[in-house]
Amino acid sequence: MEHEERKRRGRGNEQIGTSVVPSMKRIEFNHIVPAAFSHEDNTSSEIWCKDMVFEKGCKYLIEASSGRGKSTFCSYIVGYRHDYEGDILFDGNDVKCLTIADWTTIRREHIGYLFQELRLFPELTTLENISIKNSLTNSLTADEINGWIDRLALSDKKNTKTGLMSFGQQQRVAFIRALAQPFDFLILDEPISHLDESNAQVMSDIVQEVISRNGAGLIITSIGKHMDIDYDKVIRL
Repeated sequence: MEHEERKRRGRGNEQIGTSVVPSMKRIEFNHIVPAAFSHEDNTSSEIWCKDMVFEKGCKYLIEASSGRGKSTFCSYIVGYRHDYEGDILFDGNDVKCLTIADWTTIRREHIGYLFQELRLFPELTTLENISIKNSLTNSLTADEINGWIDRLALSDKKNTKTGLMSFGQQQRVAFIRALAQPFDFLILDEPISHLDESNAQVMSDIVQEVISRNGAGLIITSIGKHMDIDYDKVIRL
């Protein structure tokens, strides 16, 4: 019986990452407990051991102390980690039933993600790091890319290898790269941790413009320094 139910749910998930489903509208965390926290008291968390729903079109700030699982939370959503108890659902479908092909499509078309550790190619330039992703999605025009590079004070770094740049500069490059795709949800893991107030504000402005234009959901994590955005909900992890 359980096997048949899993097969049934799996067939429903086969369409999550395809063009059959035009958008992702809802992400649910149902009593998720990370393996690392399974023997800890998680009652103070508003996500771990609770039921939490993230809706497309809404803006969420996830606040937490260091070591409380912000990056783990993000990794669960994009399917890079599965070391948890409980259920994560995309539009009511259990992600445990997703195939590798499903996840590939979801990451390319439905969920944009800025890694805390950035994961740029250090031997590639600013433009190359952004263009290598945009060549897969054809999402941004050259004018859009160059416009954001200019606004984020990277004009003189277009042809500089990112391995030679400061972390704050790399953070801005990785941010633009995260936008180089269509998405229903944009997840930014501590996006302005190394930015000055001016660049942080510019990044915040760009985020709000893109989210408004796409009607997308926004999930940002922070250990204290966060974007100046009118959040629909602030959640304590």
